[in-house]
Amino acid sequence: MSQHPDFQQEQHYLHHAKTYMQNLLTTSAQDLKTAQDNIRTSLADLDYLDSSLSYLNILENARFFEMARDQQDSLLAVQNKPYFARISFQRHDATDIETFYIGKISLFDQQTHEPIIIDWRSPIANVYYDGRLGDLTYDVRGEQHRGHLHAKRQYKIEQGKLLDIRDVDLTTTDELLQEALEGKADVRLTEIVSTIQKEQNEIIRAHLKQPIIVQGAAGSGKTTIALHRISYFLYTMGDHFKAQQLMILAPNDLFIDYISDVLPDLGVGKIQQTTFQQYIVQALSLKITPENQNDTLEKLIVATDSPSAWLLQWKGSLAFRDALDRYVDKLEADMAAQFEDVFLEKYRLLRASKLQKLFLEELHYLPLEQRLERIKKVMQADVKRKEKAVYQALSDRYEATLDKILNGIRDAEKRRRLIFKYTDERDERLPQIKQEAKTKTASYMRRFKKFNVKTLYREFVTNRNLLADLVPDWTVEQLEQFLQAHKKERWHADDLAALYYLTARLKGIRDEWKMKVVFIDEVQDYSLLQLASLQAGLETDMFTMVGDVAQGIHSYRSLTEWDSVRALFPRATYTTLQKSYRTTIEIMNVANNILQQMDEALPLVEPVVRHGEHPQFIQCAAFDTALLMQQDKLLREKGYRSIAFICKTTADAITYAEQLRHDGYIVQLLTENSELDQTKLLIVPSHLAKGLEFDAVIVGAFDTPFYPQSLDRKLLYVALTRAMHHLTLIAPSIEHFLLTANAIEHNERLEK
Repeated sequence: MSQHPDFQQEQHYLHHAKTYMQNLLTTSAQDLKTAQDNIRTSLADLDYLDSSLSYLNILENARFFEMARDQQDSLLAVQNKPYFARISFQRHDATDIETFYIGKISLFDQQTHEPIIIDWRSPIANVYYDGRLGDLTYDVRGEQHRGHLHAKRQYKIEQGKLLDIRDVDLTTTDELLQEALEGKADVRLTEIVSTIQKEQNEIIRAHLKQPIIVQGAAGSGKTTIALHRISYFLYTMGDHFKAQQLMILAPNDLFIDYISDVLPDLGVGKIQQTTFQQYIVQALSLKITPENQNDTLEKLIVATDSPSAWLLQWKGSLAFRDALDRYVDKLEADMAAQFEDVFLEKYRLLRASKLQKLFLEELHYLPLEQRLERIKKVMQADVKRKEKAVYQALSDRYEATLDKILNGIRDAEKRRRLIFKYTDERDERLPQIKQEAKTKTASYMRRFKKFNVKTLYREFVTNRNLLADLVPDWTVEQLEQFLQAHKKERWHADDLAALYYLTARLKGIRDEWKMKVVFIDEVQDYSLLQLASLQAGLETDMFTMVGDVAQGIHSYRSLTEWDSVRALFPRATYTTLQKSYRTTIEIMNVANNILQQMDEALPLVEPVVRHGEHPQFIQCAAFDTALLMQQDKLLREKGYRSIAFICKTTADAITYAEQLRHDGYIVQLLTENSELDQTKLLIVPSHLAKGLEFDAVIVGAFDTPFYPQSLDRKLLYVALTRAMHHLTLIAPSIEHFLLTANAIEHNERLEK
């Protein structure tokens, strides 16, 4: 390949950028040392000086230290690849053509203030992702700007060395994408920022004050979009939102580990990364051990039929939420009935009807306990305001009575006796008003007991009469099944959602757990109740939700379509992504075969035009460790680094991992808490593979074939679409994978 004519010039610019970065790193190191020295001095001064000045010095230097450290971290992260692209752009009515180098951070010359590198999230960088060469417009804070894009250029830089330059037009864009997609799974996710596609970029930069729902096919970049949208959100809205107020809900800890290297690389460090279950347990301070939803799924994978499937489905539905609302209404009515008139001494300060109206109507938007807190404050202010009036009115009454006795009773003895009586009574009652006023609100509010949400929920799911009242359309059989299922205190994912929802309605979620923006990956595995409970507890609809109904392995209780989610989030925009960037055409053709068999009417996935090896089928009557390790060795010889052996069930994965280890092979059995070690053959249950991708995948179906039923089709589809470059199927028969003999063109058969 001939060298680009601008290669020397570009090498010079790269050297300039790296040198400038190195100078900043040297300065940052000096700043860090200075700040540390200043903190040490201020701490020493605390022993014998007026401490206020030293405390201020410590705080100021701590902030300076943090800023210097953040700058150092961001520069260190990109010094080996300062930028990945360049645009030549001429603004409307300008005579000069400006050149902008695009990277993961912004870097400005401190003397000239000219950009050395601009951040990929900046408005002008959007031209690179969205703009075709020629005249175009771009948005800056809602205002449209015009200009002319003369050229786009992309660089291949590794370890600080310029290796290649490509001037980008439609043809080379495809070439660059192909090159990136042919990369290895363990590096591709961190480098995707340089090849974000137009339809992905539009979602990443979509209106940040609106919720969005993305139905994305396997390999369409859903996770990439969610992660980059977080980064873009903090870049654009960082002045209004702290990173700690953003939360990404991942399917499991394995997935969190998988993306852990990407977020810091995108400048996102302090965002909450957790699972739905972990978040609920922490937010509610629950001392319970919930049954993992994957355990429930495993039972359903093994069982061919579940008589209580309707129950699981109902507990994830909005019908369950409505029943919980009726429960809250009942508790609200019981509480409202406890209000009585408020008296100070014998004077009525507040009518019960006014307090009930305040509780039921004016404060209806608040959780029940928070309404009581507001009413308590109203009452305290009212008692304080009226206390003097009551005191004065009672004092005036006694003065009038005494005056009447003095002037109206002629009998001296009777007059003297009555004066003593009413004077003593006055002197006793008037001080009591002040004393009663101090405790009036507390003593009145004592009638309202704090809610124990866990106890109330157990009452809901175990009280026959209460259930019959709250869910009147159930049959006797359904009621009995529900009561029987909840006889023992077991906690599941939708129980957690219900607890969270009840807490939101009755008590409110504590401020430290009230995230302002939520990103949910694999949202198709959430129930409507889970989404509704989060929406109610967080008091926001600022959700970015990405998922794929075709991969809805929890659809026995969760989402099978998007209309209900769109109804729950009426402000949300809805987008579909049908193009897959992960798998080759040959692999996607096999996966599409399974997609066509699904109950849902889903369009076929469109793979990017990238060809690879044909998937192969190896016929093998029983699990064979030697065969599997032979396949692993062959794949590694081809240069594949991350290789997964995917089994249908966890039980199969455990069994095969034990056999492999017994025969002396080093493998890693993935669990929800695993950290991926891609030097080993990864043994993965199908439900845990979701969201991950590997260079090569071997799917085995020996003891447990995939059956022609909804859950099995989705598990198989997930397994097939994890492969980026190579796919091998091993089983006694091709029918174990719900395929026909001609579904895979190039078969390799091994009779056992």
